[in-house]
Amino acid sequence: MTLEASIPAPTQPDRLAKNSVGLAHIVFFVVAAAAPLTAVVGASPAAFAFGNGAGVPGAFVLAGLLYLIFSVGFTAMSRHVGGAGAFYTYITHGIGKPAGVGGAFMALVTYSAVQIAIYGLFGFFMAGAVAPFGLALPWWAWSFAALVVVLICGQRNIAFSGAILGVCMIAEIAILLLLDVGIVFTGGGPEGMNLSSFAPSAVFGPGLGVALVFVIGSFIGFEATAIFGEEAENPEKTIPRATYVAVTLITLFYAFSTWAIVQFYGPSKVQAVANAGLDSFYFNAANSVLGAWASQVMNVLLITSLFACILSFHNTLNRYFFALGREGLAVRALGKVHPKHGSPYVAGLIQSEAAAVILGLFVAFGADPYTVVFSWMAALAGIGILLVQVLVSVAIIMFFRKTPTSHGIWTTIIAPVTGLVGLLGSLVLVTANLSLLSGSDSLIVKAFPYAMVVVGILGAIFAVRVKKSQPVLYASLGKVFE
Repeated sequence: MTLEASIPAPTQPDRLAKNSVGLAHIVFFVVAAAAPLTAVVGASPAAFAFGNGAGVPGAFVLAGLLYLIFSVGFTAMSRHVGGAGAFYTYITHGIGKPAGVGGAFMALVTYSAVQIAIYGLFGFFMAGAVAPFGLALPWWAWSFAALVVVLICGQRNIAFSGAILGVCMIAEIAILLLLDVGIVFTGGGPEGMNLSSFAPSAVFGPGLGVALVFVIGSFIGFEATAIFGEEAENPEKTIPRATYVAVTLITLFYAFSTWAIVQFYGPSKVQAVANAGLDSFYFNAANSVLGAWASQVMNVLLITSLFACILSFHNTLNRYFFALGREGLAVRALGKVHPKHGSPYVAGLIQSEAAAVILGLFVAFGADPYTVVFSWMAALAGIGILLVQVLVSVAIIMFFRKTPTSHGIWTTIIAPVTGLVGLLGSLVLVTANLSLLSGSDSLIVKAFPYAMVVVGILGAIFAVRVKKSQPVLYASLGKVFE
């Protein structure tokens, strides 16, 4: 039996295909969005160099604990509120419709920024990888090629993308685990093996705030579990389980991989080594522990990791556009689903066209794919996701204050409030270190936090205008599709 034949077609033209993804598919999407190889090889060296050095593994544990606490209220609310709009739906039911639409606008900008950032990085690495073989194409040619392939994959049933993401994720995790295990079996480096990276003196030492700037960004995408609630098998159980499994896996993998590299270089030397060569930090270790073949494979898998990340965020964005189109807040054609695959294919086409236009503008202005396209868009996304998560935390608290449930005080008050405080602290740290995160002191970059707030305010104003001009439509906003 083929995959397509085993998946029931949607019974309504405005419904995504029900029961089309299970726990494994959703976890694949979330972990792929986190892009483990990209986060470890690309982001953690900067955290080592500019942050708390040997304490980086502990910083990943702190961030993981924060998001596990956030997930307590988040997953509890998913049992009462669901749908493809995820954060938009949560904020709407918790705070109100204007805030929900404002949050949706910010989420769209955030995920779009992530997608553009990774397109730029994909083109950069792909161009460098094939150049030695005589194929000297500009970075943007590879970025646009990836965009077309991602669009085609996104048109299929969600399980098709899930299968691709699963293969990419397993491959990139395998090469890193091979390096990690190799380091452990060889007894570490010059200073032997120890757990000093998790000691409070190392974790909370100078530079923790800077390290968290890079660490928090590595978790972007974990919240996407809720977006697939409408398509999930038994979503009341699948979504909470997928969230906890994904966050736990990401945390353990990041912490173990960064701890292993600390053992290789030594806790007292790892920061200096990272400072001396961010781009060679992991590749040198792979060459030494596994051989030259490992760094070559790692280069290839870094590219597949980036592709998987783009595909995951493409599907996430599709469902935001779909939710807004279905509810009438955007062109209603966005709310159409594919008659065979049950996918939001019109939303995928429109948002891919938008991404192509933005990439085209970067190309027209001669922007560097790494220092501008990737770095600037990643910084914008970091600010945006934290702002939206703060709104969701407030929405969770307000939702449970006005909705009678059987959940205890830990789920409805303590965990959400603790998560809110942690996210606000993270937002302050990221904003304060924005120039370091983006690699630029440009006034444009410094304006990102204010720009994201403006986007949210414009969304709220738009909702208020809808209330006045189309009261029936306004009343239906945030509708939960059963």
